[in-house]
Amino acid sequence: MITVRTSPSKGPASPEVVGFYEPDTGSIQYVVSDPGTRAAAIVDAVWNFNPQHARTSTESIDEILRFVEDKQLDVVWILDTHPHADHFMAGAVLKEKLGAPQAIGEKVRDIAAIWRDVYHLPEGFDVEASFDRLFADGDRFKIGDLAVRVILSPGHTLGSITYVVGDDAAFVHDTLMFPDSGTSRADFPGGDAAILYRSIQQILALPDHTRLSVGHDYCKDGREPAWEATVGEHKASNIHLKGGVGEAEYVKIRTERDRTLLLPDRMLYALQVNLSGGRLPEPEADGRSYFKVPANRF
Repeated sequence: MITVRTSPSKGPASPEVVGFYEPDTGSIQYVVSDPGTRAAAIVDAVWNFNPQHARTSTESIDEILRFVEDKQLDVVWILDTHPHADHFMAGAVLKEKLGAPQAIGEKVRDIAAIWRDVYHLPEGFDVEASFDRLFADGDRFKIGDLAVRVILSPGHTLGSITYVVGDDAAFVHDTLMFPDSGTSRADFPGGDAAILYRSIQQILALPDHTRLSVGHDYCKDGREPAWEATVGEHKASNIHLKGGVGEAEYVKIRTERDRTLLLPDRMLYALQVNLSGGRLPEPEADGRSYFKVPANRF
């Protein structure tokens, strides 16, 4: 069952943020909207995938589409923060249904180069064709009357980006977790704990009242899903950062933790889908798509 929670707008330059928690992967998907114009963007939406059966389904997509229709929102952007390792992005499916442009950070080109080697697909992943917009650090655009600024936030991947929306909301993907769970891993290809630390410091330089919406929650100690905390709350209580933890100490904490983690069970499927904007591999002669998974690579 998907958990839905609303963080209301606090004024003219403040978006409404609705989070949809997808329990199978612990992912949070977002609809961020401008109450004044009813323009909206969908951020990091999930196309459900069962790895035991290699089967896609659309429960999460359908939930978001129902919400958008019920609220009479005009979706003007379909946004992803990075090519996710633990779920299939829903961007291509949503673009087909809603007609909105699909965007991600420009350094997805470099991520694609890494994974072409992993999958031995030298001609794979036409990033330019898969996305309508590749954002650079500092790029700006709008959701209705709300200004949006893009910050390059590498470390989890080398091309992750943060979307700062209006004057009090930011979508920080897999940098931070909820404060009781710390921060996100940095051991995937192209990840780097020291670079992640610097990206987090840039995020924590936003005003203390800024609502930070994270990419995942794993319900620590059995609590209910939680995904929003302010910059000030992270500074005060994030278990990996509170008390002014320096870069060297953070890298030690993060690296030791990452050594204990398994790869996400969807990762080797997901990257070949997400680097194509959320599209399955091209069908073969029998009309079916097939995944390519490298043996003994990780």
